[in-house]
Amino acid sequence: MSALPARHNRAKAKLAAGENLTAFMVELPSVGLVQVLAASGVDVLIFDMEHGPIDMQSLHAMVAATRGTLVTPIVRIPWTEPWLVKTALETGAMGINFPMIATPELARKASESLRYPPNGSRGFAPSLAAARWGVSGPDYIRVADSELLNIVTIEDAQSVEQLDEILAVPGIDVAAIASFDLSMSLGVPGQFDHPDVQALVHEAEEKVKRAGTPLGGVALDAQTAQRKRAAGYRMLLLAFDVVMIEQAARGIVQAATAPAEKS
Repeated sequence: MSALPARHNRAKAKLAAGENLTAFMVELPSVGLVQVLAASGVDVLIFDMEHGPIDMQSLHAMVAATRGTLVTPIVRIPWTEPWLVKTALETGAMGINFPMIATPELARKASESLRYPPNGSRGFAPSLAAARWGVSGPDYIRVADSELLNIVTIEDAQSVEQLDEILAVPGIDVAAIASFDLSMSLGVPGQFDHPDVQALVHEAEEKVKRAGTPLGGVALDAQTAQRKRAAGYRMLLLAFDVVMIEQAARGIVQAATAPAEKS
């Protein structure tokens, strides 16, 4: 096979070049949906095994469906367990989104599970990962440690309290702030204008930027996306597949059943 380009993971290359990333969260186990979303121009598809009904066989098919596109496939695992990371990566995924990273110990466990020894604890076996990446097995081993994308999600007050120590762990590529989960941890779910929520989100943002780690978050409309870009966010989750389909379906039905205008 031919030599790999300098950066094989397009999303990671864009971050390294100072560019921003867009992402969709995919909860439905559908190859066809992945093909449609991969053609949209989005940078990253995050396959959600934490909340979506995606099993490992479906995940493999969904990751494989991104080959030949410009999309970087990432997997959000249910919890930071090395065996989950290992199996997800063997499908050919190009990174992991780790949920609920509340301590430096969890952040270190996450980072090490992405990498082969001596840099980490990932076990080796011949797998399908190299086929998705379009490389030989030896080439995959050579580049995987540096090319995999490590996204940690900050979801509660404890995470923010220890965020300086969390971000000191080597190998974190994006720190994503989950505002809704932060509001839940304060007992005011969804109240983003609550002063305690705003203060906690602002504290998290400042710590991430001070550490020099690319900042990620959710922006479900254009106005929020513009505001967060201006605030220094580098990676924005723009939509969830379930919400996109629901909104489109309701809009179509409503438009078709609306009373006709009288002339």
